[in-house]
Amino acid sequence: MPLPVWLPESGSGPGIVLIQEIFGLDGYLRGIAEKLAALGYVVAVPELFHRFQPGWVGEHDEAGIAKSMEVVGNLDFPLAVRDVVASVQYLRGLPEVTGGVGVLGFCLGGTLAYSAAVTSDPDTAVSFYGSGVPDQIGALDQVSCPIQFVFGTEDAFITGYQKVVDAVEAHEGAEMHLEAAGHAFLNHLGPWYDKDAADRAWDVSAKFLARTLPV
Repeated sequence: MPLPVWLPESGSGPGIVLIQEIFGLDGYLRGIAEKLAALGYVVAVPELFHRFQPGWVGEHDEAGIAKSMEVVGNLDFPLAVRDVVASVQYLRGLPEVTGGVGVLGFCLGGTLAYSAAVTSDPDTAVSFYGSGVPDQIGALDQVSCPIQFVFGTEDAFITGYQKVVDAVEAHEGAEMHLEAAGHAFLNHLGPWYDKDAADRAWDVSAKFLARTLPV
């Protein structure tokens, strides 16, 4: 599985497995990898579609979204979770990784980040608007690491985020951040981008990482 890695300026630091949306390793996700590396993290992005659509990069217009949805329909979700967990283990073995390893994902990747935290042992986890999270939130008690969830309250694709809010209140180590924004509001290439909400959410998540995965 292709696993490109970004290094911080120092050449070493804690690791983060950055998990893609349905659009693959596009300019947006590369930008996020660069921002995390600028914060001092070693960042790896697993190519989750490598078995059936290697190198996939989707456009953010209506046709591109439809095609990306078609592509993601081929994804074996449990196998993708194992790919994420394997990526965490790979980072832990790199000499450049000098601290713990966390997971952070958006949309599809937000669900996978949560699932990886449920089934394995990352040192921290950040899940941005994972559409599968509300239906799987009953497994939150299996998460042993600090975890942060970010949702938009105007998200037309995720109507059950309140279930996550309720579960987080009862789980030590879990945090919730809500923005009055729609789905994928952090992605500046998409039609849903909300700069103010994106800037606030990124700042909150960067501070969460600084606390739970310090450089």
